[in-house]
Amino acid sequence: MTSARKPWLLIAPSLALALFIIGYPVFHMAYQSLHEISRFGVVRGFAGLGNFTGIFIDPVFHATLLRTLIWTVAVVGGSLLISMPLALILNQDFHGRSLARTIIMLPWAVSLTMTAIVWRWAFNDEFGMVNLSLQALGMIDKPVQWLASAALAFPAEILVGIMVSMPFTVTLLLGGLSSVPQDIYEAARMEGATAWQQFRLLTVPSLRPFINMAVVLNVIYVFNSFPIIWVMTQGGPSNSTHILVTYLYELGFRLGRPGQAAAISLIMLAILLAFTWLYIRMQPKEEAA
Repeated sequence: MTSARKPWLLIAPSLALALFIIGYPVFHMAYQSLHEISRFGVVRGFAGLGNFTGIFIDPVFHATLLRTLIWTVAVVGGSLLISMPLALILNQDFHGRSLARTIIMLPWAVSLTMTAIVWRWAFNDEFGMVNLSLQALGMIDKPVQWLASAALAFPAEILVGIMVSMPFTVTLLLGGLSSVPQDIYEAARMEGATAWQQFRLLTVPSLRPFINMAVVLNVIYVFNSFPIIWVMTQGGPSNSTHILVTYLYELGFRLGRPGQAAAISLIMLAILLAFTWLYIRMQPKEEAA
């Protein structure tokens, strides 16, 4: 036995288990997507690409796919833009910094479903704290039906998605800031660099690996995020807040079309794999630059 094969033999059991855990659900989804299945899981016959055809001609799917992309870009981009200044502030040495960091991290410790329930109550048009606060400040004259309006429900859910994504993003960026040597900032100040130049030329390049990590992990997490939208609006009103994962759930468990739900699962997997492949292809170019 050559020495080159020994490491592979040592990791073979774990690798086989990981492949089984990942591969079996994917195989089962592919099997379901190619068959006509009742709402009780009974296979009725081979459907070929009929489930995919039914999905692609469905106008709700097209709107849901576009909304999923908007949801992912808005939540990931918004959380990153807000988390960066927060991380810079929390990285400074000031009185009460530990308490401020704890407060920022607290939402991360709460169940996402419970957070969505709290915000659903907060956006209630009769007794929600959002309407009561805005009325007390004189910003609105009468209660606004936030979650009953197609134009307001989805932006409200995006704001909630940004807020629940911030603790994780701030934690990653704080970890990156703590690894940046302070000597380079002292040298930059001695050379007359402004605060904006230090941020643009020193902080951002040093944080690039952490920013990339935050983007990739948040995209995967937000793209598959189910509780916020389902708990707050269940895809309504009139399918105006559905994203792929909530539409998949409705197809599979409410409308009794598990074959089409499995087809959407494979489409979501393909989108995430394409994003991961694109990200990996971009990395050598960034490092070379």
